[in-house]
Amino acid sequence: MTETLKKAGSQDRSDLVAYWSIPLLDGIHTVEFEHGHTTGKRVVRVDGKEIIRKEWVFKLVGDETFEIGKQKTKCVLRVDPLPHFAFSYSLYVDGKPLEKFTEKQSQNIRSWAIIIGNQRHRVVLEKQTLNVYVDGQMCEAEHFFVKDGTEIRFPLEEAYAVIKATTTDENQGVIQQLYLHGKLVEEDVI
Repeated sequence: MTETLKKAGSQDRSDLVAYWSIPLLDGIHTVEFEHGHTTGKRVVRVDGKEIIRKEWVFKLVGDETFEIGKQKTKCVLRVDPLPHFAFSYSLYVDGKPLEKFTEKQSQNIRSWAIIIGNQRHRVVLEKQTLNVYVDGQMCEAEHFFVKDGTEIRFPLEEAYAVIKATTTDENQGVIQQLYLHGKLVEEDVI
């Protein structure tokens, strides 16, 4: 999913050609790519921080490899030629095109954004391992069997949060829902 941008921020980013959002366990990260068609300049920014800068690159196509997130997830930004001196830009995450990676993430994790006081937190449940991450750090969680399913209880600031997993009568399978102070928290959409 490549988006062409005309202007971004106050810095001169006239060569900004692509922008992606990548959902990981520690949050949603952004990747920006600048590509100078005459100079071959390449600039990669992750979450607004410049991680790669090459001013004069004579080969205008090729790959840039870098890592993102606390888990150091491998990314490859690919520049391919198109007819009439144009280029296509694609991002691969963990060896998969971004679209496939995002699809797999949405099947394997559940995530919620919670604001407590003035602090925003991201809670992620990894469905296969039942590990819970708060702001990218795996937290200590207690697992309990209850009448209608299971509960995963874990601390979140001064409170305890609960992820309830229940089965449905329909063909939806298991549904995980996060509760804070007994109130349902809406799930983040990846």
